[in-house]
Amino acid sequence: MDIKEILSAVDHTMLSPTATWEEIRGLCDEGIKYNTASVCIPPSYVKRAKEYVGDSIKICTVIGFPNGYSTTSVKAYEASAALDDGADEIDMVINIGDLKNKEYDNIKSEIRKLKNICKSKILKVIIETCALDTDEKINMCRIVTESGADFIKTSTGFGKGGATFDDIVLFKKYVGPNVRIKAAGGISSIADAEKFMELGADRLGTSRIVKIVKEEENANAY
Repeated sequence: MDIKEILSAVDHTMLSPTATWEEIRGLCDEGIKYNTASVCIPPSYVKRAKEYVGDSIKICTVIGFPNGYSTTSVKAYEASAALDDGADEIDMVINIGDLKNKEYDNIKSEIRKLKNICKSKILKVIIETCALDTDEKINMCRIVTESGADFIKTSTGFGKGGATFDDIVLFKKYVGPNVRIKAAGGISSIADAEKFMELGADRLGTSRIVKIVKEEENANAY
């Protein structure tokens, strides 16, 4: 698989609570240079980043992050504010407690509310697979499919584990044709990125792939 194809699927990500504007600006510069799908950044930087990049690259941000237990009204406000600030894509975290309680209608209603807010802009649903059993993952494939969201996403990157190949295989089997797949968390090599895409991932949430490409370019310069 061509490295440009892999980069075009990357949501180039920096979500550290200590991220500075200089680091976010550098992330944006890298995203533009390497033609990544988007840059994924904290909500507090969306407005400044959008003013900086204009239409050069998509701005993605996170809602209810990383724990997902904000109320639906809070998530709705966060999403509306992020979109007003210029976000092009929203990655929301489900309420995992609702899933454990089998309150599936609550989850579906929340996702639908955020999708209505996003309208034509992309909504990705983070289900934090490392906290779920197989039945819960399958149920979330169904819920996300029925909710009208655009993507199901494996992980926040802040849990005890990230994306696995097995989870992508499971998603591919159980999501509807209207749902794309984002693998995120712990993707640390070109080979892994390629394997995730071969298995069915349409997006990759990672900071490491661009870094690897830059390192290789610098090594080849000498």
